[in-house]
Amino acid sequence: MFPDMQPDVPTLDVLDLDPAAPLPDGATLLDVREQDEWDAGHAPGAVHIPLGELSVRYGELDAGAPVFVVCRTGGRSAQATRFLVEGVGYDAVNLDGGMVAWARRGLPVEA
Repeated sequence: MFPDMQPDVPTLDVLDLDPAAPLPDGATLLDVREQDEWDAGHAPGAVHIPLGELSVRYGELDAGAPVFVVCRTGGRSAQATRFLVEGVGYDAVNLDGGMVAWARRGLPVEA
C-alpha cells in the first residue's frame, strides 16, 4: 500500500458541499494545515490545529459536534480524521480536495 493513502476514513468531497450552507449547523471545521498555509487563507470560523499538534490539542474540539477536517488537498486531513475517529472516538469526516477545492468551489476564504 502507498504510505500516503488513508483508506476507509469517512470522506466527503468538497465539491459536493452546498455553497449556501457548506456544513451542518453546530459542526466544527478543523483546519490541520501549517501556520503559513493558514495565514495564506482559511475558511471563516475554522478551528486551526496543525496536524502535528492534534494529538495533544484535540480536546479543544467539541466532542459532541461533528468535525469536518480540511488541509490543502486531503492527505493530512485523512490522517487527522483517522486519529479523531479511531483514536479518540469523535464523529469526524475528511473533506477530500481540501482548501484547494474549497476555494475552487467558491466557498469563503479569509486571510
